[in-house]
Amino acid sequence: MRFRYILKLSAESFMQKKLRSWLTILGIVIGVAAVVSILSLSTGTQQVISSQLGGLGADIVTVSPGFNRASGMFGGGPGGGEGGGVATSTTGDHNLTTRDLAAIKSVPGVKAVDGIISDRLGVSYLAQSATLSVEGVDPLAWKVMTTSSLASGRYLTPGDGNVAVIGSRVASGVFKQAVLLNSQITIEGKPFKVAGILESSGSFGGSDSSIIIPIDAARIVIETVAPTHFSSIQVQVQDANSVNQTTNDISSKLMLVRHVNDNTKDFTVSSTQSIQQSISSIMGTLSLVLAGIAAISLLVGAIGIANTMFMSVMERTKQIGILKALGTTNFEVMQLFMMESAIVGLIGGLLGTFVGFIASGIIGEIGVSVIGNLGPRGGSMSLTAISPELVAFAIGFSTLLGIVSGVLPARRASKLQPTTALRYE
Repeated sequence: MRFRYILKLSAESFMQKKLRSWLTILGIVIGVAAVVSILSLSTGTQQVISSQLGGLGADIVTVSPGFNRASGMFGGGPGGGEGGGVATSTTGDHNLTTRDLAAIKSVPGVKAVDGIISDRLGVSYLAQSATLSVEGVDPLAWKVMTTSSLASGRYLTPGDGNVAVIGSRVASGVFKQAVLLNSQITIEGKPFKVAGILESSGSFGGSDSSIIIPIDAARIVIETVAPTHFSSIQVQVQDANSVNQTTNDISSKLMLVRHVNDNTKDFTVSSTQSIQQSISSIMGTLSLVLAGIAAISLLVGAIGIANTMFMSVMERTKQIGILKALGTTNFEVMQLFMMESAIVGLIGGLLGTFVGFIASGIIGEIGVSVIGNLGPRGGSMSLTAISPELVAFAIGFSTLLGIVSGVLPARRASKLQPTTALRYE
């Protein structure tokens, strides 16, 4: 029997049992749609997070006071720094000092160092007040290290006094009237001239809601940080490929300067790369778990295919007897029924993939509307990632699942004796 004839018989049998066939296909559609939507959302979310973290600078390392004793969400792997995520306990509330800043500058591979002090302070503009994040930075180091672009105006310069650069949200989203370039804002009663306005970064940890001022002016308005202390220290490494090595070198140097060991460490060194790797690992594990749960419905669908094919064998027993009497081999009979189950799997995979992408798109749009715009520089970005590999995997796997589910019924059909099959009522 030619393959074309086998395909024709399988298609005719499928069309004769429309309701039963489509109910069987529905089980596959639900399973495939669930797996596809979860994987596409997971991949899209990872891409968004990578893009957002990439906007912070791949060559930037941050040193913060305090150390996470428990495993944090962003705990770095080998050579990846300590991370800086959520932990159940921390030790060490010591602030970073000018001595730490000098020690970091002496570490090989360090390009620039910026000691930062920050706090949330009262800010006024045209008789309106708000509490905003104010950061005091070294103007020269900050200009070299910042990944934020200017929408208008200029960056801070070493000779600046009461001068501020503000984020895009501070300029147009906090006060009723937009804060204009060269206008005056008041921070804790001290007047500051707006010399620059930053473009929207749209990234985690961006400066959209911050006010950046020179560190000398910041020490006047920020009274919670001692004159020789810093809230954090940002470091730019010379080579982004050596971030992990430089992170470890900084950690070792600070442990020596601060006279602490692994058990008494009171600071955290983290890099964007280590955080990104940890998030990707967590998202990957979560996606596998969720996809595994969703795959249970695929198992149910496979059982449905097997059940349908067993019923098909029983209904077509006499037809099998006639085919065998005409010289059809056992292998060709197996092909006939496995082809029918493959058609069910293929159609289920095609429809499931389509439904899965629609579902993930809807969920992604809802997510964006809830958490806001995630695109870099204020652009839009989707939480759904559709790849040819995912499409091929979904369709191929569902077709293979249909074939495997039809093996036992097809094998049973092939072993029927012609005389027995012809007498079947």
